[in-house]
Amino acid sequence: MLTIKQVQEIKEHLERAQSPIFFFDNDQDGLCSFLLLQRYLGRGKGVAVKSFPDLDASYFRKVEELSGDYIFILDKPVVSESFFEEAHKFNIPIVWIDHHEAEKKLPEFVNYYNPLYNSEKTNEPVTALCYQITSRKEDLWLAVIGCISDRFYPSFYSEFKNQFPELSIESEDAFDIFYKSEIGKIAKMFSFGLKDNTTNVVLMLKFLIKSGGPYDVLEKTPKNRILHERFELLSNKYRKLLNKAIDLNDKSEKILFFEYGGDLSISGDLSNELSYLFPKKFIIVGYIKGIKINLSARGKNIKPLMSEAIKGLEGGRSGGHDNAVGAQMRVDDLEKFKSNLISLCSNLLLL
Repeated sequence: MLTIKQVQEIKEHLERAQSPIFFFDNDQDGLCSFLLLQRYLGRGKGVAVKSFPDLDASYFRKVEELSGDYIFILDKPVVSESFFEEAHKFNIPIVWIDHHEAEKKLPEFVNYYNPLYNSEKTNEPVTALCYQITSRKEDLWLAVIGCISDRFYPSFYSEFKNQFPELSIESEDAFDIFYKSEIGKIAKMFSFGLKDNTTNVVLMLKFLIKSGGPYDVLEKTPKNRILHERFELLSNKYRKLLNKAIDLNDKSEKILFFEYGGDLSISGDLSNELSYLFPKKFIIVGYIKGIKINLSARGKNIKPLMSEAIKGLEGGRSGGHDNAVGAQMRVDDLEKFKSNLISLCSNLLLL
């Protein structure tokens, strides 16, 4: 968790910010982190960051468009130097809250908070850190959603379960809660909602900022109609892709590879559920777009394997957590990558 001093510093930054811009990773952890801080402060605009893996300088125009005076970066593992340079040029403070390993030294003017670098190292989702900062009981449901979506069981789930027993299940497994409960259904709605066009994402953010609680989301109303329709549409497409991936499963193989194309990028959602269904396997889901393929990998200690398998491939890069990694490479290099990973896994089994 954050230290008492860090929590106080972040609160002071929030209070100084009159027109903050919150850049958050394009998933439920990023979204719920933004919602917790915005609802606590009562002001600020949110921008979902879809670029992989970094927050690049192209996003800085949002600060100018929205007349931002403070920048908060939530759940992004990498921020480009060019983005920092733009912020420094306009003398705009940056507060960066994250739980990934930092890859390089940061400029002195960046206020960086990450419990991985505290004396007592922890690795909670950023949602848990933001809930530690805000502690608004009316936002407990958002804190739970962000945590279970990042495969983290929060200590405050029991409190949520007491408050909303009909939305909960008796489990201490985050993905059991995600896939088998009503609060998990809302988490899936958030994920699919973030994959809509910019106009509808903005409408969803406005709705969630003012939402009174989980039932406001679950009940279909004119205010959340687009969110529900999006969820229904993508759920059908998602289920078809998931079933195709399940059909490829070979019990004798250590790795399950699945690639797909089209207009729907949901590799992270697919890899999570496949990992839940096949917990002893390494799961690699690839989304092909043009000459590149984005990969979502899941499995115990898969991070070093992915890093080694992608090494030397032109334009190849990967990063994330020990058991959950994102990567990108050229489609032409996919077979080489597969060969590398299979070889690494074979050697691993021989140890």
